[in-house]
Amino acid sequence: MKLVLFGATGMVGSRIATEASARGHQVLAVSRSGRSPVPGVTATAADATDREKVAEVARGADVVASACVPPRDGSDPRGPFLALNEALVAGVRAAGVGRLMVVGGAGGLEVAPGQALSDQPGFPEAYLPEAHAHRDVLAYYRTLDDPDWTYVSPAAEIAPGTRTGRFRVDGDQFMTDDQGRSLISAEDYAVAFVDELERHEHPRARMSVAY
Repeated sequence: MKLVLFGATGMVGSRIATEASARGHQVLAVSRSGRSPVPGVTATAADATDREKVAEVARGADVVASACVPPRDGSDPRGPFLALNEALVAGVRAAGVGRLMVVGGAGGLEVAPGQALSDQPGFPEAYLPEAHAHRDVLAYYRTLDDPDWTYVSPAAEIAPGTRTGRFRVDGDQFMTDDQGRSLISAEDYAVAFVDELERHEHPRARMSVAY
């Protein structure tokens, strides 16, 4: 399968590139720097906010994926991050690619029906702008029939760690372990992401991943 991956040099993107390449998929790693996150993986420079450039690099892909994150420069990320995803969708459509996978956030996961994690008392205020930006983007994807999208939410805590291949997958639900923690390594998140790339079990839906 040919995967064009935007945001490929970040913590999550680089691990998705690693996992997909190890499974034999052809990966084009796209970032503003144009660096390859994995030895042997082809890389190119492009900005996901440029729909014409997105279309150019995405043409011929089986799946486009985005591991882009909201701006973290202190400004409100909601508008810019939504605009990035709108440009990405426009470029994917222009390229004629039918599938788009998106690295999402955990803040919009439901702790109870209709109750998002980021709305709960004690949710860290510093993470609210990013959580709201991700929620806006998911709401946007839920209006789309084309391309066929999947939004992949991690656990509340995601960090570099170990690839175990053992985790749980759900839909909109916020998951915790027996100690009440919500964790996933970036490596295992990448395993789940590439599993979905291959299996396509969550068309036009959010899926969540946690231990």
